[in-house]
Amino acid sequence: MHKILPYLLLFIISIPLYSQSELDSLIVRLEEEMAKRNTYDQVKESRIANLKALLSESNVSPENQYFITNKLIAEYEYYSFDSTLKYIEDNLALAKKLGNDNFIKESTLRLAKLLATSGRYDESIKLLEEINSSNLSQELIREYYIIYKRCYYELRIISRVSSISANYNQLYFAYKDSLNSQISKLGENSKIYLEVTEQNYRDASDIRKALEINTKRLALAKMGTREFAMVAFNRSYMSSEIEGNRLNQKKFLILSAISDIQSSVKDNASMANLAVILFEEGDVKRAHKFINFSFEDAKFYNSKLRFLDISNVLPVISKSYEIESTKQNNKLKRQLMFISFLSIILMIALFLIFKQYKKIRLGREYLKNANLQLKDLNEKLSFTNKDLKRLYEELSAVDTIKEQYIGAFLNLYSDYIDKLDVYRKTVRKYIVTNKTNDLLELIKSKNVVDEELKIFYSNFDKSFLHIYPNFIESFNQLLNEDERIVVKHEDALTVELRIFALIRLGISNSSKIAKILRYSVNTIYNYRVKVRNSAINRNDFEDMVKKIM
Repeated sequence: MHKILPYLLLFIISIPLYSQSELDSLIVRLEEEMAKRNTYDQVKESRIANLKALLSESNVSPENQYFITNKLIAEYEYYSFDSTLKYIEDNLALAKKLGNDNFIKESTLRLAKLLATSGRYDESIKLLEEINSSNLSQELIREYYIIYKRCYYELRIISRVSSISANYNQLYFAYKDSLNSQISKLGENSKIYLEVTEQNYRDASDIRKALEINTKRLALAKMGTREFAMVAFNRSYMSSEIEGNRLNQKKFLILSAISDIQSSVKDNASMANLAVILFEEGDVKRAHKFINFSFEDAKFYNSKLRFLDISNVLPVISKSYEIESTKQNNKLKRQLMFISFLSIILMIALFLIFKQYKKIRLGREYLKNANLQLKDLNEKLSFTNKDLKRLYEELSAVDTIKEQYIGAFLNLYSDYIDKLDVYRKTVRKYIVTNKTNDLLELIKSKNVVDEELKIFYSNFDKSFLHIYPNFIESFNQLLNEDERIVVKHEDALTVELRIFALIRLGISNSSKIAKILRYSVNTIYNYRVKVRNSAINRNDFEDMVKKIM
């Protein structure tokens, strides 16, 4: 047993290391595939060109024209929204011209599906309502229920009105039951049966069962297809829910993104979701690279829904990337200036050494004195260099703080001028239109003040923590261990921390603090006394807070 135990421990320790190594290899592979995007797109464009050439031939019958156009739609479906829409509408017009009811319904369902996947749920439902489902083929009736189910699934999530959301939820389960009834007629190993069954388990929160079905689907799917990308995407979040870590989540998001790139799928979500996770983990550079790649795909595809998703995170990641780049540039500039300064000192030292070397011939005594002088000079230069470096760093820190506070103040001042002007125009509008009662209701409400106060607290917290990033940790070191303050968010302060943040900035008067934070003086006093009583050294507590860096 004693001999086996070290090997067992080594095996247990090596598991997360291996997982991380596998993930690093996958990220490298993803970046290699990203570089090949144009190659994959050219292959798709070549297939599209061939189909267009077939379509343009003069001897193509209307029925064959319809089938060729269907293949074009399949190529464009997740590649270009506008082209997909154009060819679906062309086929729908052709189907109506031919008077083929099956073609009309098939094309209408294709159009409804496209609208649903691009976030146009109401338009999709209107198209579905035009279809008489009583005489649809089994394949089309399944597609009919799938699209309805997709629309109401999304609508129940985005609706903010509880009664409407409940209605959407009821409709979702109604179409889900209808679809399940149709799916039960298929074989248990068919792809659509497995897809619907997995979704049913997810709806029932039985993630382990859903993962078992997902494993079967993953084995049937081929890498480099839209199907594989979707299955891997679903698996990424189910794995995260069960295992509680992000290694598998990132792994399957990467595999999904690779498959999207290889199949030239522009309407994708894996890359953007991966960028968000990497950003949260602090890998800003790679997150910026991935989110821009995803944005380019969304722009190419022209998806309103995908643009909306990316627009929520792109500015945040881009801003962080710019800040990170600025920091790196500033660091390089300081290093360059420091190296230049050292070079000047070195040149001066070399000049003096050369000058002293010429004096060696004047005698040993003179040489001895000269060497002593040179040594003393070098020591003085070293001390001077250290003093200058320290002074430069202090000045840089002061300038940075000033710039940040001036910038934050100007932005806030400008925002409040704009909001005051909007408020003035609103009041004038109510007075001109004689809506005095509405104006009174507007004035009575404290919502505007409360909202602005939240914004003020948020801006203050972020600005202060940007300047003093270690404030919370240093502050808690001054308190007894069982009395330390725990914050809910890394970039937000509690009321107690906010009060002592102002004290750190040199505002010690309780009345001034109360005025800034909009609390009573008595409340501020009670908070200060409460925190001081929790301190290790009560007498010198506030003086020690003022020295936190």
